Amino acid sequence: MKKVIIIAVLAMFGQAQAQSPAVTAWLQNNTLYGSYYSGGNFTPLAMTVLANCQEVSYSNNWVYVKTRGIPAYPTGIFTGDGNTNLAGDQNAIYKFPLNPTENTGTPTATSAGNNGVFVNGVSLFDWRDGVAYSASAVNGICGGPPGNPMCSGGPGSTQAWNRDAVPAEKEGFDCSKGHPAGTNYHHHQNPSAFKHDSETSSTYSDICDLYDADGLYTIVPTEHSPLIGFAYDGFPIYGAYGYANTDGTGAITRMKSSYQLTSNTTRVNGPNMNQVIGTQTFFNGYFKEDYVYVANAGQDYLDEHNGRVCVTPEYPQGTYCYFATVNADNSSAYPYIIGPTFYGNKTAAKVTSISESVTVYTPSLTGISESNEHNLNVTVFPNPAADFIGVQVNGLVKENLPVTVYDLAGKLVATGQVTAGTTTWYLDTRTMYDGTYLVNIANTTKRVVISRD
Repeated sequence: MKKVIIIAVLAMFGQAQAQSPAVTAWLQNNTLYGSYYSGGNFTPLAMTVLANCQEVSYSNNWVYVKTRGIPAYPTGIFTGDGNTNLAGDQNAIYKFPLNPTENTGTPTATSAGNNGVFVNGVSLFDWRDGVAYSASAVNGICGGPPGNPMCSGGPGSTQAWNRDAVPAEKEGFDCSKGHPAGTNYHHHQNPSAFKHDSETSSTYSDICDLYDADGLYTIVPTEHSPLIGFAYDGFPIYGAYGYANTDGTGAITRMKSSYQLTSNTTRVNGPNMNQVIGTQTFFNGYFKEDYVYVANAGQDYLDEHNGRVCVTPEYPQGTYCYFATVNADNSSAYPYIIGPTFYGNKTAAKVTSISESVTVYTPSLTGISESNEHNLNVTVFPNPAADFIGVQVNGLVKENLPVTVYDLAGKLVATGQVTAGTTTWYLDTRTMYDGTYLVNIANTTKRVVISRD
């Protein structure tokens, strides 16, 4: 009798582990390949590297994620700092704790390179770009373009004034807010596409009007943002919006950073605010040290790690969560996702192999649920359209969603899909007649008018 009870308990424990969001949240794929843009070619080119994650397995204490580090949305082009690299195969295995713990001692600082992984297997970097100010360097920057002297300690070392990658490398990001370090494609900030965040996306990116790029999810201010990744301490990362109150009550609201720009006009051992050196203007916010943490009592303001303990849809009992902070116009807000320190004990890592017995997690293949079919938040744009239409599913797409387009006579004129890990399918309409068409995705139907008048 005791043996039967023990077996039953172990079975329930294993099932509980399998249902952990740290196991179930990852986007798995073994058929779809990545794609990229190249200069002057506005149609994505196919890669030979699989997109999203390829396998998820777990033990009693750990979850292992195998991924190539390539998103399902197109990457590129990268125009800043002479970056000609492409996103490349990382062939990575990431090991995350299933039961993350709070660090009650001195917080661990984030570091150069990976500090987490998004649910599509793409790397998460912190605020830094490995470039720092030095009064003796060419144009005041060391670790920058070729010909500049390096800071003491080499590239990536911490100096008095360290450049913030988000404002300083704007021209180097693609429309999905990512770029490669070597070939390691990564995001420093909220992984939603610039062009879907704001009607004035050109303020944040110079290429979004040319390339139909996408992102991991779209910001929906009326819905709790999806779980988009895990930090290296094992705690989950959410998008920009959450419940107003930490107990899961109240309206949906934007999660707010508690960091603000200093009011100083000078920097000790650094350039003055708005000082121009060579071709660069060192505005307030150019360096990480321009920000100061100011605690706020509001529950929708985050702590010094850019998170809070709260209830979320995936964690009804509550957990610590990081949020990808944005401003009211959806532009990224420092410290962007994590940091500058971790809340928990940093135990996750990239490993070369799995050295313990694990269970491979197989996602449900039952398809999208009926309730979710009717709750899809779908936008078809532009409408009326001339040369193309985009079918956008707001939020995070967790499985492939077939799209069909019919004319009013019931003739099928086009098929496609919004792929898991993307938000948008584009259709070239230049060969279609003017008129009204029906766009179907799951049980959602939208009308769109093609008109070239």
